[in-house]
Amino acid sequence: MIKRKILAKLEEHLLSDQMTILTGSRQVGKTYLMRLLKEKLEKEGKKTVWLNLDNGEDAARFISQATLLSYIELAVGKEKAFVFIDEIQRKENAGLFLKGIFDMNTPYKFIISGSGSLELKARIPESMAGRKQLFTVDPVSFEEFVNLKTNYKYEDRIDAFFAIEKDKTERLLSEYMVFGGYPRVVLTDTVSLKQQEMREIYRSYIDRDIHNLLHLEKSDEFANLLKTIASQIGGLVNITELSSSIGIGDKTIKHYLWYLEQTFIIKKVTPYYRNTRKEITKAPIYYFLDIGLRNWLLGLFGLPEIPVSLSGHLFENVVFNMLRLQFEDTPTQIHFWRTRDLAEVDFVLETGLEVVPVEVKHTRMQKPEATRSFRNFLAKYKPDNGYFIHLGEEMKEPVDGIPVYFIPYYQKII
Repeated sequence: MIKRKILAKLEEHLLSDQMTILTGSRQVGKTYLMRLLKEKLEKEGKKTVWLNLDNGEDAARFISQATLLSYIELAVGKEKAFVFIDEIQRKENAGLFLKGIFDMNTPYKFIISGSGSLELKARIPESMAGRKQLFTVDPVSFEEFVNLKTNYKYEDRIDAFFAIEKDKTERLLSEYMVFGGYPRVVLTDTVSLKQQEMREIYRSYIDRDIHNLLHLEKSDEFANLLKTIASQIGGLVNITELSSSIGIGDKTIKHYLWYLEQTFIIKKVTPYYRNTRKEITKAPIYYFLDIGLRNWLLGLFGLPEIPVSLSGHLFENVVFNMLRLQFEDTPTQIHFWRTRDLAEVDFVLETGLEVVPVEVKHTRMQKPEATRSFRNFLAKYKPDNGYFIHLGEEMKEPVDGIPVYFIPYYQKII
């Protein structure tokens, strides 16, 4: 069992009359979380119903709203009950279907999950404003991974474990950087079994999500694009260059990239700039939500150790996901900064008019030294502070009067 932090939020939302909707990529643990919620409710003596649209018998009950509600009433009566619906993306026009049910003011609380289809992620929010809350289930985070690997001995003092057991923490980081956080991969012991699990996750994604969404007869071009993006995480993505190298049009490239985001495979990060004439154009960069899938695409999955030449960008991707999770419920946006004269900062945290530069170094920095690019950013934008995230100890050094903090990767930015 992997303890997921999002479970507490889901349990709290059970008290709301809104529909609880879980989204996320395939095999990330949505069904598992829903079953935990169902077990909790049943232990409390609450009535529950479970429906899965991958099941033909259950799918037939979604012919109409009246048919579905008649079945629920038959199962649990007209009293308060909790209805779990898995794989809702199988239902055509799911957003309007759910909106209609909600507006009937039934005594039922709905908890719904589905993979990142357009119907689920785009149309449901549009048609159900105020009627639902969306929860995105991510792959297992590094902190969740470490808690599992240490048998939850330090769950309530994980920061102390990180600070004291530095070598063990770094070994766990290396493992996480190779295999990522898909639950089935994390829970499998051997490298060969992990490879089988990841192969099945990828095949399921291509065969089901992509074929269903894009109706591709051949997925080679899509797969080639995905591998190309995997090979250049942290690098600027030029649509014209991608089009030329893969052999498909600019419009199709943009279309595929958008689908990859909608299905929770990659995340686009846009540049931070104030002067568009002096700073770089709007070319984005992309990171993977699961670093293990990225490694599998490039044949790096299962290596005893990632080559030094590649580890920097992998570490940067892991840190990006840590930052993304830290700031997901805040107004803070994550950008990067690069100029035409090649000055760059890995991440810029933007909250209103305030910015915080963050540089990532996959090394143990022995003394607090800011790079020239970082100093250029400080001089240009005058932020209140800045950060370097690295493998070493916590340090602090003022740069031109601006506090710069050098913090270990497991420590959150304040």
